Amino acid sequence: PSSAILRTRAIEAGPMPTPDPFLFCVYHKDAYPEGPVGKSMEAPYPGNGQDFDPRAPYRMYHGRKIPGFPQHPHRGFETITATIEGIVDHADSLGNAGRYGEGDVQWMTAGKGVVHGEMFPLVNIDKPNHTRFFQIWLNLPKKDKMVEPSFAMFWANNVPKFVSEDGKANVTSWFGNYFLDPGTKQNIPPSNSWASDPSNDVAVLHIILQPGGKLVLPKANEEGVNRSLYLVEGFDFSVLIGGEPVQDKMVIDVDPSVDIELYLPESSNNGVEFLMLQGKPISEPVAQHGPFVMNTRAEINQAFDDYDKTQFGGWPWPSDEHVFPQEKGRFALLDGKETFPEDDGTCSLEDS
Repeated sequence: PSSAILRTRAIEAGPMPTPDPFLFCVYHKDAYPEGPVGKSMEAPYPGNGQDFDPRAPYRMYHGRKIPGFPQHPHRGFETITATIEGIVDHADSLGNAGRYGEGDVQWMTAGKGVVHGEMFPLVNIDKPNHTRFFQIWLNLPKKDKMVEPSFAMFWANNVPKFVSEDGKANVTSWFGNYFLDPGTKQNIPPSNSWASDPSNDVAVLHIILQPGGKLVLPKANEEGVNRSLYLVEGFDFSVLIGGEPVQDKMVIDVDPSVDIELYLPESSNNGVEFLMLQGKPISEPVAQHGPFVMNTRAEINQAFDDYDKTQFGGWPWPSDEHVFPQEKGRFALLDGKETFPEDDGTCSLEDS
């Protein structure tokens, strides 16, 4: 029988290779210490503005006092921030904002242009502020690159989760029509997203296997999609993908037209974790420069010109590294209206 694995590539530090319609994916894992007493939420040492050291226990990224990514522009694609643990503070040029994490998903369509900041404040003073999350860029087709920006938050308690009968395999379905109980509705992305059309079969799954755990990844719902697995945790022992052992930090492109069994032998010392990215390719030229992704170089130059002229609406917050008060819990602020995880459902700009 032919292999279900089409190709494998080692994962290096930094952005991981992604299949069309995705553009970018980073697995962030930072062991931030306890925050300082006194509500500043700052890291113990200032950043140099360019701290991406993969060997350090944590990184400051572009942050100076607070780790993270101070205000910066985007145009022409979407950002999906899928969290596992820790807290992210979001603020943007539309005046929207949020504090989210611990399993929440934030989905932002940059469209014709938005400026946002994503900071990682050290909110806990009594315990470490460890963070783990994926930052994923999903492309927009040419016809939708200049749509109005929009934003959706999926609170963790509304994100579908699947657990196998023996409890040794579980899947968090951040997005996609996979591993859903009958009657479970998937969260709704912003309306101009490539993912909002079910025929594009976009899926973003977080898969965890414990020793002895087994999971059948069903074949894709649609033909002609790309499907990649990212083995990001627990690669000291072989995990079997379609019967073939994989034991390094790898991106594994798999055949989406067949069911694939994932199996972690009982003899493994600890569990493994995968991200799965899947979708129908957009199949258009990609011109990218820093924070802008368009179809041609001329459109990239236009994006820089537009940003110089308009700042995409400007930055309405007092600091480039804007964070919210330490005692404030998780929330989303959209069009001036605050919602919280306890509220029912997701919040998105389309609803308002």
